[in-house]
Amino acid sequence: MHSDLEKLVDAGKIKPPVAERLDQLSPGKFLLHGAWGAGKVIDWDLPSKKLTIDFENRSGQTMDLQFALQKTQPLEADDFRAKKVEEIEHLRELANNDPVALVVYMLESHGGTMTVDAMEKQVSGGIIPEEKFKKWWESAKRALRDSKRVVVPSRRTEALTLRAGDLTPAGALLEDFNDARDLKSMAKALEAIAADVSLFRKEPEPLGPVIETVHESALKGTKLQLGESLDLLVLRDEIVGSIKSLTIPDEAPRLANLLFAEESRLADVVNHLPAARQRALFDVFPDAFGDRWVEVLTGLLDAVGTRGVAEIAKLIDDKGKLAELEDHIRGQLTQRMLGTDALIWVSRERKGLAKGVFGPEVGAAVLNRLETDHLADGPRTTTRLQSLLSDDKTLLADIVEQMSATEARNFGRRLLECPVFAELDRKSLMARIIKARPETGELVSGESKKREEALIVSWDSLERKKAELEDLIRNRIPQNTKDIAIARSYGDLRENFEYKSAKDMQKVLMRRKGELQREVDLARGSDFKAADTSAVNIGTIVELSTGDRKLTYTVLGAWDSDPDKQIVSYLSETGAALLGAKPGEHVQVRNHDTDEVETWTVDTISAFNP
Repeated sequence: MHSDLEKLVDAGKIKPPVAERLDQLSPGKFLLHGAWGAGKVIDWDLPSKKLTIDFENRSGQTMDLQFALQKTQPLEADDFRAKKVEEIEHLRELANNDPVALVVYMLESHGGTMTVDAMEKQVSGGIIPEEKFKKWWESAKRALRDSKRVVVPSRRTEALTLRAGDLTPAGALLEDFNDARDLKSMAKALEAIAADVSLFRKEPEPLGPVIETVHESALKGTKLQLGESLDLLVLRDEIVGSIKSLTIPDEAPRLANLLFAEESRLADVVNHLPAARQRALFDVFPDAFGDRWVEVLTGLLDAVGTRGVAEIAKLIDDKGKLAELEDHIRGQLTQRMLGTDALIWVSRERKGLAKGVFGPEVGAAVLNRLETDHLADGPRTTTRLQSLLSDDKTLLADIVEQMSATEARNFGRRLLECPVFAELDRKSLMARIIKARPETGELVSGESKKREEALIVSWDSLERKKAELEDLIRNRIPQNTKDIAIARSYGDLRENFEYKSAKDMQKVLMRRKGELQREVDLARGSDFKAADTSAVNIGTIVELSTGDRKLTYTVLGAWDSDPDKQIVSYLSETGAALLGAKPGEHVQVRNHDTDEVETWTVDTISAFNP
């Protein structure tokens, strides 16, 4: 106890418990303030109840004794934060030469765990210059993972954790696996073992219980967590394949058997697997499904993501079955059923593996997919496809170069009428088509004038557009701004997927806002009553025939298309072909199943009754 306090106790002026607490604030002791950080008491004046403290960034700070008792807590002299006050140069040297030791020291002073953000506040600025912290942390993370002394999280918001005891790197990997409490964390720990499997080559015995646990967990999780079970078995096979002395017992679950038994559920889970494990899983399909393996695998094209589609195509090509994949894609294109990810792959690989299936029908399928998604309720699923069409400067040219003059004009007209693109984007895309096929240039002047005319729409569709615009302005754009701020806090923007994704979404939202504002400004609501039925007009129902086939269309406003009910917008290709036609006249209408233009006769025209 400080001599000044001993005198006061001996004189009976203060009691021993009070003296013990005051001793924690005596000269030479360290304390921690919530706002000013760590500090060292330099001097005190007990009669006037004043302390003089050197904080990290505040030397000679005077503080009231009672205030210090309430607002500070004592620090041990060997605490990391105390060292920042007196031995900052030593910590800087440690940061440069042994970042693992620095982080371990910090964690030991913080109870063994702290978030990356909290760690950054401790070292950035004082120990490591702010502008160099991100680069330092990337290097430190690699060193920490190699050392296995600290559990390094994948996200900044999760905690760094100091491992207990003096474990070997292999022992640390096994501890992480044994500490896993669910299949997802178990797979993460098993992935780390697979990445450093060389640590076990000389002594593989500890992996025996790990493999056995994987068998039990995969079997138990099959019903409710099929994806995680498949992930575990893929990693198990990778580890067993790397160490010759390890074997899989006959009674243990096999990937091929599980795939065969769960065929109907694969589309729901396979996209959630990491890309590397997707390919390992696909490699098992020939064993699992025999002669049907290509059929089963191509059935997953809409469920595996763009990278998964590329892996499937590469595997099928490696096995000499590319013709079967081409037949599948052609059939899907004809029926307008090829998914977004497969269309992206075909477009990107048009001079590679997809060369045999790339043609005019791809362009029609892309626009059809964009328009269908645009009209559907729910979140957009074709954003990446739309971005590809804009970002790939030669894609449209490659599409229209294979078309006849009539097909190129029809495709250009359809692009100009496509509601998905903003006006400037539409003009830019059309310019690429015109450059490749100059004969389509005649479309631009007439179509651009037409598009600036008022849009005739139903009152219901106008209200929906206004509601979407209001939701965009009030909810989605502000939320995206928050998402960008949160993602920016995760660090290194060059490798920050969350930040890039949020910024991409910002472009989509702002583009959509501009589209909606323009459309709402041009819109003129209508109930379509009293339509002139002497010819096909907006608000009429037209009955057509050709041979023994009958067809009925309802022509309504710009945003009222409903293919299932044969309702078409007057701006659509079909609507434009019908407008002005009178009973007995012939019209040419495209069959969207075959993409062929057919001639029909107008039989009757009647008024639409809302």
